[in-house]
Amino acid sequence: MEHFPTVLSREESDVLVASIDAHFEQHGYGLWAAEIRGVAPFAGFVGLSVPQFEAHFTPCVEIGWRLASELWGRGYATEGARAVLSFGFDTLGLDEIVSFTVPGNLRSRRVMERIGMVHNPADDFDHPRLPERHPLRRHVLYRIAARGRAAARRDSGFGALDS
Repeated sequence: MEHFPTVLSREESDVLVASIDAHFEQHGYGLWAAEIRGVAPFAGFVGLSVPQFEAHFTPCVEIGWRLASELWGRGYATEGARAVLSFGFDTLGLDEIVSFTVPGNLRSRRVMERIGMVHNPADDFDHPRLPERHPLRRHVLYRIAARGRAAARRDSGFGALDS
C-alpha cells in the first residue's frame, strides 16, 4: 500500500469488496481474486474496472492489480494482466484499456510496459480524489488500444502463445 493514501481498515476493506461485487453486477466484469496454485490461495486481485471519477480520459476501462508483497517480482502481475487484456479486448470487445499510478510506482509501471501499454506524459493528471499538494496526487496514465495490441504481443514474444 506504499503508493496509496492509506491502508484500509477492516470496515473499509469490506466496503471495497462490496463495491467490487456491485461493479460485477453492473458491468459483467471487475476485479477477480487471484489464486496462485500451490503458492497462495488468495494472492490479491487483478481485473478491469470503470473509474468513478472524472478526468480528461474518462469514461474508460482501467486494468489494475494488487498482489501481496511477498509475491512481487515473480511475474504474476504480468501474467494476470495479460490474461485480463485478452478478456477485455477479445471477449468484451473494448477499444482501449488504461492504467494509472503514481510516478514512483516503478513496479506497476514496468508491468504496464511489459503488457504493451504506452505512457504519454501529456496524459498525466492530478487524481481528483486526492487534495491539492497531496504527495500522491500526481498520476501517470498508460494506454493500450485494441488495434495496437497485436504489435505489442508480437514484440513481447507472446503472440505465438496467444494465438
